Amino acid sequence: MKRRDFIKGTFAVGATAMLPINWVFAGNLPKGLSPLEVESIKWTSVTDLPDYYKVLNSTPLNAYVADHMLDPTVTPANVPFVRWNGLLPDFKAMDPKIWEFTVDGESCETPKTYTISDLKSKFKHHTYALTLECGGNSRKNFYPSTKGNQWSDAAVYCSEWTGVLVSDVLKDCGVKDDAVYTGHHSVDRHLSGKGDAVSRGVPIKYALEDNALIAWSMNGEEIPYLHGYPLRIVFGGRPASVSSKAATGISIRNVEHDGTKMGSPAYRVPKYPVAPGEKVALDDFDIIEHMIVKSLITHPQTGSELKLGQKTEVRGHAWAGPLEVVKMEVSYDYGATWHLANLKTQPNQMAWQDWSVELDLPQHGYYEIWSKATDSEGTSQPVVQPQWNPKGYMFNGCHRIAVRVKV
Repeated sequence: MKRRDFIKGTFAVGATAMLPINWVFAGNLPKGLSPLEVESIKWTSVTDLPDYYKVLNSTPLNAYVADHMLDPTVTPANVPFVRWNGLLPDFKAMDPKIWEFTVDGESCETPKTYTISDLKSKFKHHTYALTLECGGNSRKNFYPSTKGNQWSDAAVYCSEWTGVLVSDVLKDCGVKDDAVYTGHHSVDRHLSGKGDAVSRGVPIKYALEDNALIAWSMNGEEIPYLHGYPLRIVFGGRPASVSSKAATGISIRNVEHDGTKMGSPAYRVPKYPVAPGEKVALDDFDIIEHMIVKSLITHPQTGSELKLGQKTEVRGHAWAGPLEVVKMEVSYDYGATWHLANLKTQPNQMAWQDWSVELDLPQHGYYEIWSKATDSEGTSQPVVQPQWNPKGYMFNGCHRIAVRVKV
């Protein structure tokens, strides 16, 4: 089976568990913050790794894996979250030999159409590790809850993409001085079969930066069907909805792109702070242009049972859109104290950063381990909940896992 065929079904995992009698640091739990839903956790040893996708929707297809499966620095192609907005195309009818990618638009001097072979032969190749995160990642953590797919914290990944720079291709066609935005096009069709399911874009200044690709390869192999085969526009650090799968072209626009899911309130947040549950006028939303500081614990997996007296390595990843993460901290007492983690540098801009720390959990019982990242502008993850918004975008509160220590 080819890697692009990777998802054929899902695995279901169900179990119940009770909190241990000794709930360590329970007195430090912030007022109003509920403990993790441990009744749904299957307590396991650190070597027992379940292998499954959880499907949120089948039409359109939306699915994700358990957080700990994102542990590798470079996310394997059979692990990333799956997010389609419309009907799945007939992948096997796609022929990369004749696939075409068109650059046009009001602000394009010379519209051109390229085959994948043309792109490979005409432009310099680049390989970047790029972080793709759904704008609604971690939506399930907002209170009160919001509409939309109730993503866990795993609607993010960082794989290596090979292709040509978006900027090189746009410049080959000529970018007029009045260019404002890009519009991205793909075969992602509306569930009705009529029109686009999604057609988003970015401000032209981002398209002309040297960190966005028109890619034909993921981790050195053909892009899997569900991740954009045979050609994908990849903008790391931006909402993943602008990284069009099965991409057919880019329009250089002299206005803010008006494609499907560009209108308010899609992929937008309020221009000002709002109270949880408050309604916001459509004119009072701003487009999300980049993702924000965030972290993920990938080891140990939530529900792990650890042995008293043995140090525990806690590790994961952190990212901050176009910025760099400069500090990582971990707490096991609900934020009363924080432990500084070792943080690796980025291989390139828009890649996530690995971090790790050894913890010595002081006594037997139940713990929550929290992770908190700080970016190069000094912004840290909020301990509890970030600014609430009606669409449930951009949740970046501290990531939390549950473990217990046994004698």
